[in-house]
Amino acid sequence: MWLIMKVFLLQILAFLLFGGGIHCQASTRRLTFVVKEASYTRLCSTKNILTVNGQFPGPTIYAKKGETIIVNGYNRGKENITIHWHGVNMPRYPWTDGPEYITQCPIQPRSKFSQKIILSSEEGTLWWHAHSDWTRATVHGAIIVYPKNGTKYPFPKPNTEIPIIYSDVNAVRDEGLATGADPNASDSLLINGQPGDLLPCSKSGTFKLTVDHGKTYLLRIINAALHEALFFSIAKHKMTVVGTDGIYTKPLTRDYITIYPGQTYDVLLEANQHPDHYYMAAKTYSIAPIARNFYDNTTTTAIVQYRGYYTPSSPLSLPHLPAYNDTNASIQVMAGLRNLADAEHPCNVPPNSFNSIPVFK
Repeated sequence: MWLIMKVFLLQILAFLLFGGGIHCQASTRRLTFVVKEASYTRLCSTKNILTVNGQFPGPTIYAKKGETIIVNGYNRGKENITIHWHGVNMPRYPWTDGPEYITQCPIQPRSKFSQKIILSSEEGTLWWHAHSDWTRATVHGAIIVYPKNGTKYPFPKPNTEIPIIYSDVNAVRDEGLATGADPNASDSLLINGQPGDLLPCSKSGTFKLTVDHGKTYLLRIINAALHEALFFSIAKHKMTVVGTDGIYTKPLTRDYITIYPGQTYDVLLEANQHPDHYYMAAKTYSIAPIARNFYDNTTTTAIVQYRGYYTPSSPLSLPHLPAYNDTNASIQVMAGLRNLADAEHPCNVPPNSFNSIPVFK
């Protein structure tokens, strides 16, 4: 009898430890990722780049808080790859988290793979990216986690939501391999895969965000650039930060934001200006001297265009952005962020917390 009870208790313990009791009620979404090369033309030249499903940026993952994502993948590229789910806690399931040779072995060419992503506590904007060599430069995309059923945003629901992904187009991999040195600056920053109409051969592909006067838009902003922090602004518009890295914050209204590599922001944009076309623009923040060319000093642009019948201004005005090396400006947004915690959104901090960390010399 005791042996039967012991086995029964062990079964219950295993069920709880491995998440069966937590995730049995949550839905599961299944996606297919095919890693393969695709032809890519930017800045007047064409080459093959590594992509997921032939898209750059890659496909956006949509889910609700508490759901589980199963990604079934095929590596049809020419090199090993892993994929990391940036900002996802991955409770009790770290072995598909993506860091190559740390939590898992790379996925070899002509191999299949399956990865499980458990969205246990995250809500807001996160992202996924390759975690092998330089493949992150083109293999990445957004993860959008909506409130779970029966809950809502801690801010007025926007009319529309739009992912805004910053990345870069560059030859840094080839330069690094050839010289053995640290990578140089990128050739151009990109907004949703496009350099913007200030750069060569780029006018027709410039990303355009169409808005209706009086409506509010949630910009889900991701900095997927390899190593560049960015200043970002929209001409004649203010932005209200309401979340960062999968966590909501108290509203913070600014003329610009600074976003570091790997960081995300949830930003509300009110379309409250005279109907026209307005530049959204980003440029690098860096303390490196210009003469050493350690950073990309180009400005990437997209266009916010109001719906309606009018003649757009020409030329368009760029928004005011801080100087490339303005460190004080770079920290003001982060310094102004505050936890959402209030009576309606309590922060469950343990009343008593003690951790002992051994240090060995």
